[in-house]
Amino acid sequence: MTASQMRAWTCGIGRLRPWQAEVQPLETSRSSRDWHPAAARRQAQVWPNVGNGPRLRGVSPLRFPIPSSRFLALSDHRTRFLQLALGVEALRFGEFTLKSGRVSPYFFNAGRFDSGIALAGLAACYADAIEAAGLDFDLLFGPAYKGIPLATALACEYARRGRDLPLAFNRKEAKTHGEGGTLIGAPLAGRRVLIVDDVITAGTAIRQALTQIREAGGIPAGIAIALDRQEVSGDDPVRSAAQAVTAEADIAVIAVVGLADLLAFVGESAELSTQRERLLAYRARYGCRQPNDTMPTGGMAP
Repeated sequence: MTASQMRAWTCGIGRLRPWQAEVQPLETSRSSRDWHPAAARRQAQVWPNVGNGPRLRGVSPLRFPIPSSRFLALSDHRTRFLQLALGVEALRFGEFTLKSGRVSPYFFNAGRFDSGIALAGLAACYADAIEAAGLDFDLLFGPAYKGIPLATALACEYARRGRDLPLAFNRKEAKTHGEGGTLIGAPLAGRRVLIVDDVITAGTAIRQALTQIREAGGIPAGIAIALDRQEVSGDDPVRSAAQAVTAEADIAVIAVVGLADLLAFVGESAELSTQRERLLAYRARYGCRQPNDTMPTGGMAP
């Protein structure tokens, strides 16, 4: 298959789009030993539903057809994140009963970023969002459990970019044998610590991590999450869980995307536009108050 034929498989539509003309695909004969994160991200962006087209050796196909909207031509980390989340079915639409009892029109599960290429793409989105926020930090911290692979993947992404960051994480329960304790990895004392997690729901895990970091002599510098649902929590009729943590701990919460970004994304996609009204209705009922109608997440305008 020629390079032009391969590019024409994008979105399974069998035709080449103008913005794809300059993209050079990976060689199909490459082994997994030749894999590189930058090339993997390019592949995930250019061939988002490769499972419907040619299978590339050493690369798992994404499981969901990405909307063939104008967003596919952009390189913004928010757009890339939403494309990737849809592709691996970490983001789904429908009716989902949440732990709070609310029936949500969408559901996010970071556990579906379950391959090397998906985690590499996700980590790049985190890194871009953090860099856009201009946050200063010296160490990455992953709260158990999902925060551990997320922080690890982010550390690898920063190493690829030339910055070797120390990494630490916690245990749910203290270990009573061996090295003991609740913390694993690099020492925290005197370091500005960035906490990496998927979402902030009730904020329990984040508050526990903040306490452990301070007890170990670390300085909480911020919290990076993938998705801010931007809705009031069950205990606070005004603020979201992220806003409550920000107020209590006096640190920034950086989200790769928020609900406002998701609304903008589906509104520009012919395939997903039918979801917009349901998302708007959900936000009208449960959405938290936003400064100037936006959240400080680095997201697109609603």
